[in-house]
Amino acid sequence: MDTENVTVVDEFILLGLTQSRNIQHLVFVVILIFYLIILPGNFLIIFTIRSDPGLSAPLYFFLGNLAFLDASYSFIVAPRMLVDFLSEKKVISYRGCITQLFFLHFLGGGEGLLLVVMAFDRYIAICRPLHYSTVMSPRACYVLLLSLWFGGFLHSIIQVALILRLPFCGPNQLDNFFCDVPQVIKLACTDTFVVELLMVFNSGLLTFLCFLGLLTSYAVIICHVHGSASEGKNKALSTCTTHVIIIFLMFGPAIFIYTRPFRALPADKVVSFFHTVIFPLMNPVIYTLRNQEVKSSMRRLLSRHICE
Repeated sequence: MDTENVTVVDEFILLGLTQSRNIQHLVFVVILIFYLIILPGNFLIIFTIRSDPGLSAPLYFFLGNLAFLDASYSFIVAPRMLVDFLSEKKVISYRGCITQLFFLHFLGGGEGLLLVVMAFDRYIAICRPLHYSTVMSPRACYVLLLSLWFGGFLHSIIQVALILRLPFCGPNQLDNFFCDVPQVIKLACTDTFVVELLMVFNSGLLTFLCFLGLLTSYAVIICHVHGSASEGKNKALSTCTTHVIIIFLMFGPAIFIYTRPFRALPADKVVSFFHTVIFPLMNPVIYTLRNQEVKSSMRRLLSRHICE
């Protein structure tokens, strides 16, 4: 394969989620409602955790970062998608496409690693409680946070580097509502078999291994909790159940999209829509609704501001 970049395409045409105007209007309203209701909720979670000294445990530190990552992730695709619904011609520049692809995988990879870190935190807290304060010290939490950001960056920069080496000299219609690896690769004017294998290895295999590792770790934690007679048993089970729900919401669509050869399937757009738009806004909210401490702190914070 000739790896010299001879790109002549300077923009891509997005075919969108659907060609039906009625469905487009429905999706527009759904996304707008999610943005107006749930996105402010994510920022409220961040503000609550930052302002309440009682929520200083590593669990809440990582939950605040999850809310920040998901809020940032939701700005990559959804705002442009809303604008495109109101536009006749849906066009994104080549540089804009690469930028969108970079941040999509940068934040998505970082969030996947954050879920691994949160699983590790729960394992130490539940299975090794006497070592928790030592292992999950504030310094260790910041090191883990920096590591997952670096991991997300490394994962994404590999994706972008492989894309930039491909020549794009003809077709420029992306059969999607945003730029992502499977659709962009198919437009290259060269044999992309090797690049597809590298992409599947970089995204698909790592996603699948993280998914299996997370499920295994939570299975160990849940078995340990069931075998114990501690007072916090129900709380630990509730926390772990919430984490497992988030794991399925995030990794399920990612495995479907990235762990197979890049062939278009009818369900691709729908899965991508939930993966990039709906689920990122819902993840921190799901955590919060099942966490009594955060809910109580939010109620106190809101009541204090209302009284003022």
